[in-house]
Amino acid sequence: MKTLTRIAAALVLSAAAAAPALAAPETYTLDGAHSFPRFSYNHFGYSQQLSRFDKTTGTVVLDKAARTGSVDVVIDTQSVNTGFPLFNEHIQGEDFLDTARYPTATFKSTKVVFEGDKPVSVDGNLTIKGVTKPVTLTVTSFQAMPHPMFKKDAIGANAFTVVKRSEFNAGKYAPYVGDEVRIDIAVEAIKQ
Repeated sequence: MKTLTRIAAALVLSAAAAAPALAAPETYTLDGAHSFPRFSYNHFGYSQQLSRFDKTTGTVVLDKAARTGSVDVVIDTQSVNTGFPLFNEHIQGEDFLDTARYPTATFKSTKVVFEGDKPVSVDGNLTIKGVTKPVTLTVTSFQAMPHPMFKKDAIGANAFTVVKRSEFNAGKYAPYVGDEVRIDIAVEAIKQ
């Protein structure tokens, strides 16, 4: 019986030693100098206008082994940058972002979808002007590697979605100024 117990113990120990280490979820903090949501819309049929927000914070949690994750982003809507200060104020007004009452917009994921080792889409809830709607971000690029300057692991991604601004109580001048708004976000994040 002692021999059988020793063999069983040896098998358990050797199996544990041979098993790959299980990866744990890793948390990354958005790099505010390289994370910018942009939005574009049709302006009276003349052109696609492109603007951005200059201040964004948040975290990304990834468990590469389990192929799961989460994304939590906060956009400072008062940091809207159209390239023209007077128009920045116009966009911040009650007809559009109403930043006096709603100084932030948020995205909180509900599901991250992977193909192989890379995320390809992120489902979640987008909140603008106190209105929350489900959206899917399509991930167009993803990179995970050591950051050459910070000497820490880092990730980067580009993703987009399309929303109707009228669904967020920001539909002034639609349809002349396009109701559909494409939101693109470029993010870089450093492992904590």
